Amino acid sequence: MDLSDPAADRREQLLEAADRVVQREGSAASMNLIAAEAGITKPILYRHFGDKGGLYRALAARHTDRLLLRLRAALTTRGGLTARTRATVEAYLAAVEEQPQVYRFLMERAAAEDIDVRGQVLGFVRRFGDELAAGLRAEPTLIPISPARAQVWAHGIAGMVQAAGDWWLDHPDVPREVVADELIALMFGEFGLGTPSA
Repeated sequence: MDLSDPAADRREQLLEAADRVVQREGSAASMNLIAAEAGITKPILYRHFGDKGGLYRALAARHTDRLLLRLRAALTTRGGLTARTRATVEAYLAAVEEQPQVYRFLMERAAAEDIDVRGQVLGFVRRFGDELAAGLRAEPTLIPISPARAQVWAHGIAGMVQAAGDWWLDHPDVPREVVADELIALMFGEFGLGTPSA
């Protein structure tokens, strides 16, 4: 028996079309362009997502969920604290590098136009910070670390990596490895997490 949901399948197809437009156009993506890419009229697009904000929120959820999965995987990297930290920073920067137009769209256009999307983006950074804090509390080289210190460090790191990613988007001439190296040097040299060889 076919248990597929035609409405859900169609919505996913429309999200794929929206993704393609955003990856090409970045913050210039519009509902007209998305509807044209999907081969439909704008009212049909609104029927599936309610309004422009509904489409933006669906796109934000899709990309932040995917990025969080990548970051979770990086947090399980073997090789000690430095290796896990670097893998996590690299995972975030890789996502920015692979889809810069999507990143721009979510951070600049969608978050500016829709307060719920802004909340989703901020919520993603908080979720990342919470998961990083759990990782810090479980890190053998940092035990014992207080829950408060783990939370403050983790959320500071998450915000710093996001801010560096935002800056790097406008400075693509700086190699990703250099950005990662400098973030690791700052974290381990200034925040006292250990030494880069730990």
